[in-house]
Amino acid sequence: MAESGLIIVDKPAEWTSHDVVAKMRRIAGTRRVGHAGTLDPMATGVLVVGVEKATRLLGHLTLTEKVYETTIRLGVSTNTDDAEGEVIATAPASDVTGAEIAKGVAALTGEIMQVPPQVSAIKVNGERAYKKARAGEEVALAARPVTVRQFDVLDIRHGGDVVDVDAVVTCSSGTYIRSLARDLGAALGVGGHLTMLRRTRVGPYDLSLARSIEQLAGECVILPIGEAVAAAFPRRDVTADEARVIGHGGRLPSVGLGKGPIGVFGPEGELLALVEEQGRVAKPLAVFVG
Repeated sequence: MAESGLIIVDKPAEWTSHDVVAKMRRIAGTRRVGHAGTLDPMATGVLVVGVEKATRLLGHLTLTEKVYETTIRLGVSTNTDDAEGEVIATAPASDVTGAEIAKGVAALTGEIMQVPPQVSAIKVNGERAYKKARAGEEVALAARPVTVRQFDVLDIRHGGDVVDVDAVVTCSSGTYIRSLARDLGAALGVGGHLTMLRRTRVGPYDLSLARSIEQLAGECVILPIGEAVAAAFPRRDVTADEARVIGHGGRLPSVGLGKGPIGVFGPEGELLALVEEQGRVAKPLAVFVG
């Protein structure tokens, strides 16, 4: 059986996240493989893949902070808010200034309300929005609160009627970088879409840990599940008696580590569970022993 842990993949362009999972099943030699946080086919970079018991971590890792490198093209709007869609409007952006871009970026930084792209995976009446959009339906998606912690412009390049803006975005789970591109273009009155997206970090896992598909085919590097949890969540070490309780799905007293998730480790340093603190008790979210 394959080792339980995380594989940090540097996803290539044109691959879906599902393509990566299918490939990693063959490389790791197990069907029990999943991923945390989908990347669009055009995007590259960090895709966290879980193997065996670590698949139970993925839902919790999806909620962590993410960092992206991106290029936004001003002056062209598409129906997908990225370069894979059809052009639906153009407007000369050559007169847009750096100061105007900075003002637009500042308005999209912090806690904001964001409307997801038409082709997002959000479900509308039980069906994915992108399926409705690609069938020609107009999808009404509600704005959602997201947090853009940093939106740093690195370079602004004018070329004819378009302007390309290179930026780094640090954001909460659920933030759509395509929507930032669309909304920046809309605020500037010229439209905009995403032409490049590279995820450089998911929680504590960054490109320094990532391996290409070719590298992983040569050597399947798996971050052991205990190390993966210790890197991502607060750590709690427990006694042998407490380990027996948590190993059977029981509750422990809270120790003030925050709501969680919290990684619980036994006397030998082995990962036992993820818990969350609710008032005076720490309740298991996932148990990894037995």
